[in-house]
Amino acid sequence: MDGVHRAGVPGVYAEVRDAGRTWRGASGVADVRTGRPVTPDMRQRVGSITKTFTAAAVMQQVEQGRIQLDAPIGGYLPQLVPGERGKKITVRMLLNNTSGLPDYIRYAFPSLQDMSPKSLDDNRFRQFRPAELIKMGVDAPPAGEPGATPGVYSNTNYLLLGQLLEQVTGTTAEKYITRNVIERAGLRHTGFPARPRIEGPHSRMYESLWGLNDPPRDYSVYNMSWTGTGAALVSTMEDLNRFYGKLLDGKIVNQASLAQMQRTVPVVALDGSLIEYGLGLHKVAIRDCGTFWGHDGTVWGAGTMSLTRADGERQLSVALNLQRWNKPDSSGKPQHHPIDAALKSLYRQVMCGDANAQAEKAHNMSPSTSVTSRPAAAASTPDGWGAHTGR
Repeated sequence: MDGVHRAGVPGVYAEVRDAGRTWRGASGVADVRTGRPVTPDMRQRVGSITKTFTAAAVMQQVEQGRIQLDAPIGGYLPQLVPGERGKKITVRMLLNNTSGLPDYIRYAFPSLQDMSPKSLDDNRFRQFRPAELIKMGVDAPPAGEPGATPGVYSNTNYLLLGQLLEQVTGTTAEKYITRNVIERAGLRHTGFPARPRIEGPHSRMYESLWGLNDPPRDYSVYNMSWTGTGAALVSTMEDLNRFYGKLLDGKIVNQASLAQMQRTVPVVALDGSLIEYGLGLHKVAIRDCGTFWGHDGTVWGAGTMSLTRADGERQLSVALNLQRWNKPDSSGKPQHHPIDAALKSLYRQVMCGDANAQAEKAHNMSPSTSVTSRPAAAASTPDGWGAHTGR
C-alpha cells in the first residue's frame, strides 16, 4: 500500500481478511492540502459496488414471487421501456447487462465527449430524476440486441432495477435496500447519502480525469442523484467485507438466488475490457490463487474494489482517493502509469500471498478499477472493474 501511495495515489486504505484473521491498514493522506492522514475506517463512495446490493434486493423479491427474472421489463415499467423493446428486455438482462441499453453517463455529462471536465462541475449540485437519466439511455442508439452476448455494461440497467423495486415494494428502492440488505447484513456505516456531503470520517476525493484536471480536483462534495441505485452508496472497507461474506454464505439471499447471481456471461466493461458478469457480481479467476467474487466501482474521485474468494476464507476491500490518472498519448490511448504496477503488486500479494513468488502465477489477474475488472481505475468514465464511471 505504501507503494501505491508513492506511485501517486494520495491515500489508499484497506481491510484484508484471511481464515479468521483481519488486517487493516492505510497509507498516505486524506487531504493533500492539510496532510490529514487516511485511516482504515474511513467512509468511501463505493460506486458500482452498489449494484450488488441492488441485485440482492431484486433477488429477494424474486424469492417472494413479486418479480420474475425472465419476465419483460415492459410488463412492470411500460412507461420507461415502451414498445417492442420493453417486451424483449427481461429483468435478468438488466441484472447481467445484456439488455442492449446503452449507458446514460455520456449524456448526463456531455462535456466528456469533448474531453472537458465542465459537466462534472456543472452537475455537482444538480438533482437528477431516475426517469430523466433512464430516458437518456433508452433514447440513445442501442448498444446491442436484448440478450446478445457479450453484453455491454450500462448504468441504465440498474436505475431501471431501482424503479422496479419501487414498483413492487411500494417504497423507495433506497429504503428497501437499507432495511432488507444493509441492515440484514449488520452493516453499521453503509447507506445512501441524503446530501452532497458525506457524514462521518472520510477522505477528500480527487479526480484527475485523464490529466484534464491538473492538479486533480476534489469532488468529495457531490450530489449523487446522477447514479442512485447504480453507484451511490457510501460504505467502509469493513462493511464491504462483511456484506460480501454474508452474501456468499447465503445470509442475504437464499442459495438458489445466489446460484443465479453467480451465472456469468461475458460483458464489455466501460473501459473496454471483457469481464465475467453475473447478476450484480463479477467473477475473477486468478490462476493458482482461486476464484473470487465481488465488484468494483468508481465515481468522481473515488475508486473501490471488494473481492471474496469462493470459499469465503480470503477477502480484500480497498479504497483509493484518486481516479483516472492515466493521461492519453498523442493517439488518445491512456498511457501506463506507475500506479498501475503498484496496484497490481498489491492485488497479487493480497490474493495470492507473497508478491514475488506468485507474480507469474497471478499475471493474468483482471481487476484494475471502474463502472465497476482491472487495475483499479483506468475507466472511461467513473466506475467499472478496473475503472468505470458509476460502476
